[in-house]
Amino acid sequence: MIEVFPFTNSPVAVFGLGQSGLATARALVQSNADVWAWDDNEDARAQAADEGIPLVDLYNCDWRELTTLVLSPGVPLRHPKPHPVVTLAHAANCEVIGDIELLGRSQRECTYIGITGTNGKSTTTALLGHIMQTAGREAQVGGNLGVPALTLEPLGGLGPKGSYVLEMSSYQLELTTSITFDVAILLNLSADHLERHGGMDGYIAAKKTIFHRQTSPRTAVIGLDDPYCRAIADELKASGEQEIIAVSGEREVPGGVYALDGILFDDTENSATPVCNLRENPSLTGSHNGQNAAAAYAAAKTAGVAPHVIVSGIQSYPGLEHRQEPVALVDGVAFVNDSKATNADAAARALASYEAIHWIAGGLAKDGGLGIAMQHLDHVRHAYLIGEAALPFSHAIDGKVPFTLSGTLDTAVGEAFKGAKGDVASRPVVLLSPACASFDQFSNFEARGDVFKDLVEALPGTHLDPYEEPGLFPGTDVPVAVQEGVA
Repeated sequence: MIEVFPFTNSPVAVFGLGQSGLATARALVQSNADVWAWDDNEDARAQAADEGIPLVDLYNCDWRELTTLVLSPGVPLRHPKPHPVVTLAHAANCEVIGDIELLGRSQRECTYIGITGTNGKSTTTALLGHIMQTAGREAQVGGNLGVPALTLEPLGGLGPKGSYVLEMSSYQLELTTSITFDVAILLNLSADHLERHGGMDGYIAAKKTIFHRQTSPRTAVIGLDDPYCRAIADELKASGEQEIIAVSGEREVPGGVYALDGILFDDTENSATPVCNLRENPSLTGSHNGQNAAAAYAAAKTAGVAPHVIVSGIQSYPGLEHRQEPVALVDGVAFVNDSKATNADAAARALASYEAIHWIAGGLAKDGGLGIAMQHLDHVRHAYLIGEAALPFSHAIDGKVPFTLSGTLDTAVGEAFKGAKGDVASRPVVLLSPACASFDQFSNFEARGDVFKDLVEALPGTHLDPYEEPGLFPGTDVPVAVQEGVA
């Protein structure tokens, strides 16, 4: 745990006592700060009290004694309107920051690598962290990935040799004021969380703060696969402040890093060298994962990791749980757990990655329904619909794709397995990529994915490990002529 020494013997308010808020309060208590913790939820307050965390009602306290409010990123800062506690803090001229800001103030001498984007940031963060750690680097990985920043190990004594690899949400970026990222990655942008940022312009502005204060040799790694990021790349180039490496999972990028047809190319030295066959790893299927791998490669190389070591890390990357996670091959049918695809854009990326898909979708639908996922229905052989969204999703795909109203996940898995085994196509895939939140039937997407994996494990038939037999898993086959050119 990080010692937050700048607040020793000083009063500091903490509002929001979820996972990151509790971790923040614990770290501050252990650092002998005068902690004023509060949450609107009574159960959250009770849990904090049980841990010995001091509680102070922030609606009825003397804000003149405070200089800092540490806010949980899930609490509205500006839109649709500031939370009342935020309003009280601003009225008292109290700074409002997040836990990652506390990390930055407490561990100043380290290297910081930040990753953001609408999609792919968790995979890229986990992949980059894996590369750094397998290369023997002292690297701690966390942030929005699910590991609260202040629970990471201190690296201050290592100086620049110690690296924090942090997934940064737009909410966290708004609460982080002093960290200048040595390497900042922006993968992509599409409409998301607009209510929290007052529209697309506010969302883009929040994401762009990952590049604030960067000057050469600090580096911006930026994807070119959407128009918003291409415009930001042009803006950064025009300013000439930092080094820029462009990446793509769809096109050649002169001077950058890119993936084409599953092959990763490094053109940072103007040689367009094929360096890695991504299709050898079933966890990196699809062009979106090509972009993720390109970004991780560019960041690791910038951080001084040798290219052959980076490639080794990419090839051994085990994947992110619940994100296009290869589960098993059962009687020739591939099962993929993409429970983390809680919106249409994330589901569309998975649908674009395989050919003969038996798709399990549904849950608690978000605004826009299936949205962009509708553009990839040509890859779907049959859909098995579950949860509250089953009926509206059936209306959306009626006449385009055969479907079954399965209702529950256990029914859908059995029906999809039966349908996939009878599919005349080679290498069918049963893909759980719900395009929905999970809360109608599960406590969270992790619970939904765990149940899916348990159901697959219980299926009768011959089970093969996709990592031991990668050539049999859909999306991992590459023509021999291409393989021969890969270093």
